[in-house]
Amino acid sequence: MTAPTTEPDVLAELRTLRARVPRLTGSLVASADGLLVAADLPPSVEPSGMAAVTASGLSLAHRIAQTAHGGAFHEVVIRGVDGYVVTYAAGPTASLTVLAEAGVNVGRLHLEARPAARAIAAHLGRT
Repeated sequence: MTAPTTEPDVLAELRTLRARVPRLTGSLVASADGLLVAADLPPSVEPSGMAAVTASGLSLAHRIAQTAHGGAFHEVVIRGVDGYVVTYAAGPTASLTVLAEAGVNVGRLHLEARPAARAIAAHLGRT
């Protein structure tokens, strides 16, 4: 899915996102079929496994959005006891998933992650 020059660009977007959002603990980009494109994750999270799980959740989110409203999926927010997992569409064939601590400013997270997802989609669209 990605050309050799695309992954460094995507990884740079992930690292910039982490630097801009306090309490963001990691992020990854996965293809719609669950393949890892790039990751900036803590050591406790296995990147390929997280990419596969993300693809499963993304497929379900797409189906729910389509069934409920007949429209496209944009993002899904999962709030757990210890933090957030948010997945954003990054174009038609990929997703950006971010992990954040419970105290993250969710508004700031969205403000920074939505443009990052669009930028990642643009990087992937160049392949």
